[in-house]
Amino acid sequence: MNTQSPYYTRTAQYLHWLMAIIFISAWIIGFYSGNFLSYDTDGAFKGDVITLHKNIATTILFLVVIRIFWRYTHPAPQLPDSMSTSMKTMAHLGHLGLYFMLLALPITGCLFSWTAGHPAPVLYLFNIPQLLDKNPDIMNIVKPVHIYLSWAAGLLLVGHILAALKHHFINKDTVLLSMTRQPK
Repeated sequence: MNTQSPYYTRTAQYLHWLMAIIFISAWIIGFYSGNFLSYDTDGAFKGDVITLHKNIATTILFLVVIRIFWRYTHPAPQLPDSMSTSMKTMAHLGHLGLYFMLLALPITGCLFSWTAGHPAPVLYLFNIPQLLDKNPDIMNIVKPVHIYLSWAAGLLLVGHILAALKHHFINKDTVLLSMTRQPK
């Protein structure tokens, strides 16, 4: 007899949606500053936008550690029996990919910031201790890694959203509801 709840815990749900808002906001701000602003014409404004991006994005490092701990101590609901084994495997790989990105993006962002000679601030409250000094050679490696990871994370996120919507509207199962509701 399976006594596991078909829903994520409220804590897991809050962490999921809070991190989704933070990640999407940081991604949009990073995309905007990287593609539509120039230090030549926007100068200080671009710097302020990048600083906002960093202050928001670095919070993910702290939240993902909490989220991984919570997930380890509170298992996810089982996927519907209507899903094939290969689809369940794809779902698990997609989630692992998202967790990887939630760690890799802020870490490479910090490395990028430090090797460019800038701090990695958190919510305008404090800076993450600088582990590397300014180093243009390392920055030239980390910067494209951060950018490519951000594009891959964006694609993973779009896939995640589309899969959730497919489950809700086409499959009509409880996958999306497991992250939005609790039993009565």
